[in-house]
Amino acid sequence: MSGKNLHVTPLESRKQLLIAESELNREQLIEEWQTMSLGVHALGARVKSISSLASAAALLAAGVSVFRRGRASPNGAKASWLGMALKGAKVASAIWVACRARPR
Repeated sequence: MSGKNLHVTPLESRKQLLIAESELNREQLIEEWQTMSLGVHALGARVKSISSLASAAALLAAGVSVFRRGRASPNGAKASWLGMALKGAKVASAIWVACRARPR
């Protein structure tokens, strides 16, 4: 075996260091990509949750608006409490069905 094979030139040494650095950078990039992907999935889940809450709040606001509009009758007479209770139950059941139908 010649001594030439045992001796590593500065250029070969630099090449080996660059290859090792490249491998480390590749592994770090893979880890960062996985971390970012998990963050994006978590953000998506939060957006879905907030969207569901906002939708339920909008349904509730619409129900309350309908309920309040129906309280006054056109001739100025008071609406019966039974009629108001039935309207409230109808609005509440519509909101309940809408909220239960949403996937979580």
